[in-house]
Amino acid sequence: MADEEHQPALRGSYAKGVARRQEILDRAIEVFARRGSDRTSLRAIAEEVGVTHAALKHYFGSLEELLVEVYRESERRGDDEHPADADMTPVEMLRGWTESNREVQGLVQLYSTLVASALEEGHPAAREFATTRFARVRADLAARVRRNQATGRIRADVDPLAVAALVIAASDGLQTQWLLDADAPQDAALSLLDQLLSGSTAAEPSA
Repeated sequence: MADEEHQPALRGSYAKGVARRQEILDRAIEVFARRGSDRTSLRAIAEEVGVTHAALKHYFGSLEELLVEVYRESERRGDDEHPADADMTPVEMLRGWTESNREVQGLVQLYSTLVASALEEGHPAAREFATTRFARVRADLAARVRRNQATGRIRADVDPLAVAALVIAASDGLQTQWLLDADAPQDAALSLLDQLLSGSTAAEPSA
């Protein structure tokens, strides 16, 4: 009987903990969308988010784990708010990502920071995040390429997985160039990639 009496209290405590973690994550996303991922301490971020350092460490463990969770949650929300049509080509998806990213430059910088950290020793959370995400996105894009090939929107003589890897490289590379130079020709580069994958040619210039 005593155990049964404690169970509702335990469930209530757990639910409050989940809600509190989500509340902190929501605030952290706002902060990182505005300021990016400037390398700083968990303590400094806690102050900006408006919680104690102990609370942030309790819910996320380390600065790197917090960065990973902030990006994962922001990406999930973006997918929910702007779901990709099943018939869109990878380049059409890239255009959508590019437009969305212009509104959240700080989160684009955060992503770039996580990928860079994944290449260094001693960053297990960032490495797991990057390798898992790349594998998932490659698989999703390759499946999309196969559907586009079946409908003739992408040339049939290209390997879907290779196209997926190329699209990710284009996405990340163009993002980096844009972070460094807002005038980088993202749209023109995407148009060229679209021509290469579709097998079409640019219109001849008029005389």
